[in-house]
Amino acid sequence: MPKQKITDMHSREEKLEALGKVIDTLDILRVKCPWDRKQTNESLRPNTIEEVYELCEALINEDTKNISKELGDVLLHVLFYAKIGEEKGDFDIADVAEGLNDKLVFRHPHVFGDVSASTAHQVELNWEQIKLKERDGNKTVLAGVPSSLPALTKAYRIQEKAANVGFDWEQAEDVWQKVKEEISEFEAEVKSGNKEKMEQEMGDLFFALVNASRLYGITPENALEKTNHKFMNRFNYIESKAREKGKKLTEITLGEMDELWNEAKREGL
Repeated sequence: MPKQKITDMHSREEKLEALGKVIDTLDILRVKCPWDRKQTNESLRPNTIEEVYELCEALINEDTKNISKELGDVLLHVLFYAKIGEEKGDFDIADVAEGLNDKLVFRHPHVFGDVSASTAHQVELNWEQIKLKERDGNKTVLAGVPSSLPALTKAYRIQEKAANVGFDWEQAEDVWQKVKEEISEFEAEVKSGNKEKMEQEMGDLFFALVNASRLYGITPENALEKTNHKFMNRFNYIESKAREKGKKLTEITLGEMDELWNEAKREGL
């Protein structure tokens, strides 16, 4: 059943007016609020990371109400950094928006120019070449992968960028031979007992599995997070049922835990 809209969508003028209100409010807070006044790029950074993670959680839960709320929190941080840039005389929110618009137009020559791209894949192939041509753009294909990305997401982006310039498997199913090869190599190092090489081979296995995910159109970060949620829901079910019996988890057997786990699965958790 489709979700009922909470409100009617706003006009372009109403959207611009609402954004202007936030900018005006932030200008006032920056002067009159002691907390807002003392914030710097450095002090805001941890909060920004937290807000983005909260947005990601709302997105993966398809929680419409909180998606809207968390987008607002992230927008506040964008405006805050732009305000700090304005105070320093470096840039303001107009520069940010103009720069973004220029980049969008430049990176979409199939829309605003005479380049042909009829599929999303063709667009992605064009993007890597376009980014290399941009002034102050990436000097190498992999330069655009942030070093601070979490390893799983970084592996996906590395492989995606390499694939966009032709370094990829010819057929998606070809990747499974590589996955099997990495499993065998890890098992061999387990037998040798060499922890350092075991770690290297496990990394290679993860990398191959991320590649398989990409080839089959699955975002590994999302897939793993959904499994995390599923495990937590089922484990919480076990703990809840144990508590109903007046027991701690350490007081029930593994067999009882397995039985409750399967019960949770039947309940759709």
